[in-house]
Amino acid sequence: MDNTNPKKALVNTEIGLFLRGLIIGKVLTLIVIGGLLWWLLKPNLLSRSSVNSSANQSSNAGTTTSTFQTVADVPTNSFNYGGSTAWASIRQLVDSQIQSDRPELQLRYLDPVNGSPGSSSGIRMLLDGKLDFAQSSRSLTDQEQAIAKERGFTLEQRQVGMDGIAVVVNPSLNVSGLTVEQLQQIYLGQITNWNQIGGPNLPITPLSQRPEDADTVIFPNNSDLKGQAFGSNVQYVYSTTDAVRQLSKTPGGVYYASARSVVFQCSVKALLLGGTSGQLIPPYREPMVSHEQCPRQRNQLNTQAIKNGSYPMLANLFVVIKQNKGREQQIGDAYAKLLLTDQGQKAIQQAGFVGVR
Repeated sequence: MDNTNPKKALVNTEIGLFLRGLIIGKVLTLIVIGGLLWWLLKPNLLSRSSVNSSANQSSNAGTTTSTFQTVADVPTNSFNYGGSTAWASIRQLVDSQIQSDRPELQLRYLDPVNGSPGSSSGIRMLLDGKLDFAQSSRSLTDQEQAIAKERGFTLEQRQVGMDGIAVVVNPSLNVSGLTVEQLQQIYLGQITNWNQIGGPNLPITPLSQRPEDADTVIFPNNSDLKGQAFGSNVQYVYSTTDAVRQLSKTPGGVYYASARSVVFQCSVKALLLGGTSGQLIPPYREPMVSHEQCPRQRNQLNTQAIKNGSYPMLANLFVVIKQNKGREQQIGDAYAKLLLTDQGQKAIQQAGFVGVR
């Protein structure tokens, strides 16, 4: 016997259809509302997308690396330059890269006809019109600026790197360090024996380039000792290479020069240097490599002490530019800009110096 109630089945069917219709209606309503909201918010979404895109572009632009290729207004010609011997590794490594990347620019290094190469002789040659720009390991002097003014132009020094001034002696000398004042007194002839500063009873033989040709100075422009004459016992050398050769044969000898030029040498020992005897800083990265370990190992420049200024005698690297609105100014400005690019600063560090950026 069939117990199905036809009326009850019909009611259930109608309820099912009603619920299905209700669900479909709600879905359609949500679709319509969602579409309306998207249409209303579309301008804001597009604007936000544009801002984010611009921000990303700006961020990418901020991380763009400047290279020798990105420097504009590099003149096309052959130019003469010269100056500091401390720049030798820059000329070998950095300048060769510049000329490889910018073949339209040809740089020719010139030694002075009279005197030894150095910052002073290079600036003098620039003043005399023999160079288009100069490389210097020291600041310009008031006298050099005065000469330029007399000749109708000015000189600009643009810093591109940093170095230290290291004091080196014969490896056998039993002295570990000096103060800046003691070093200056040695070259003024006021300290003449190592036993006056705690060393052996041995006469001091100070070696130096002639002041008119010097690469670096131990009496800076802002010092009360500026312009002081060296003592009569100072022996003058042609170059740092000459000085290092003489020191290796002179037990009481001493010489100061670009730290980058002498710290890694095997035949000399670099001394600690300080503003006071209690604050002596090595120009090399500790631990020191001994004379016996070299050349298997070599001392490296104490770049951290130079960069943070704790090393007491610094030598800034300058491109000296003749401000005369001529070809000399154009090439000097372009050369400095090349060295100040990211690529240039990295190459200067690879050459053994500290960058300024």
